[in-house]
Amino acid sequence: GFFGGEGFIMQKISGSGIAFAEFDGHVVEYELHSGERLVIDTGHLAAMSASCHMDIQTVPGLKNKFLGGEGFFNTVVTGPGKVWLQTMPIPNVAGALRPYIPTGNS
Repeated sequence: GFFGGEGFIMQKISGSGIAFAEFDGHVVEYELHSGERLVIDTGHLAAMSASCHMDIQTVPGLKNKFLGGEGFFNTVVTGPGKVWLQTMPIPNVAGALRPYIPTGNS
């Protein structure tokens, strides 16, 4: 995907029962008050309450855009509600595993 250099899928889950989700690394929970904003790298957003609003903003500054290595966009989540972030998005997991994957040269 274009936003932040990563694909992004948003799945809405509601109702009673149990749902299983897989997040990578540790999960950090934030409780946002009404109007409070959290600016994050898109790959770290794991889940959020339905009461939260999500938007995309461009990264300010040419130096950040071209030397930051994180892409041109950030995700902005506005409360009220809970936000759960994952500390190791899938590109980081893949990079951490790469040295242990056999190649044709090994």
